[in-house]
Amino acid sequence: MGLSVGIITFNEEKRLERTLESVRSFANEVIIVDSGSTDKTHEIAQKFSANFFVESWKGYGLQKNSVIDKCKEDWILLIDADEVISPELKNKIIEIVNQSKDDVYEVNFTSVCFGKKIKHGGWSGSYRIRLWKKNLVKVNENLVHEDYLTEEKIGFIKEQINHYSYLTLEDYLNRFNRYTTLGAQEYYKRGKNTGIFSIIVNPIFKFIRMYVFRLGFLDGIEGLLLAILSSNYTMVKYYKLLEMNRRDKNGN
Repeated sequence: MGLSVGIITFNEEKRLERTLESVRSFANEVIIVDSGSTDKTHEIAQKFSANFFVESWKGYGLQKNSVIDKCKEDWILLIDADEVISPELKNKIIEIVNQSKDDVYEVNFTSVCFGKKIKHGGWSGSYRIRLWKKNLVKVNENLVHEDYLTEEKIGFIKEQINHYSYLTLEDYLNRFNRYTTLGAQEYYKRGKNTGIFSIIVNPIFKFIRMYVFRLGFLDGIEGLLLAILSSNYTMVKYYKLLEMNRRDKNGN
């Protein structure tokens, strides 16, 4: 059996090479769907002989389904451009592809932010669907924070994907505006309302949950920074939703 690795990209020159290097020894093909990168993303993909497609941005869910549809091998490993396969996970994937008992797998995630492994605050230790036999998983149509849909029994892989969430604080801030807008647009699409509680109370609770209840303080200054940034992210996302609802109400 063979393995297709699928990735979506947009201006990923700082991350993509490390990701492709981590899969080059065991992927039978790499499928990349790009949404119009203006940096060296395409050149890096060519270096690794990836099949590269350029398509207009449709939202995370639809974009990833486009990747899935292009994969030809019996197994699919769908990852993001900032997700790196550990050597231990590589060996496990090879074992599964050759002699699997299950057809769909969730993989253990470890986050790396600002150059440091983040062990607490809800950033690591979660399991997410990433590996499956062809035609058994689809992604919903969310603009952001998409879900993976399957009716199959799910197996679990303890070996890790290293998720390089944010390289630097500048990297975080550069992506902040796009992600908060997409999050607000997704809520707007669902007809969700917002108000003082969402804009003020939710961010406060987000900080307390991450920093105190989920032990983010054990990650030092990075843990504090991530809790503050995540709280701010929640506030901005809900305020953008408020603006969208106001424009809709006023007919603008």
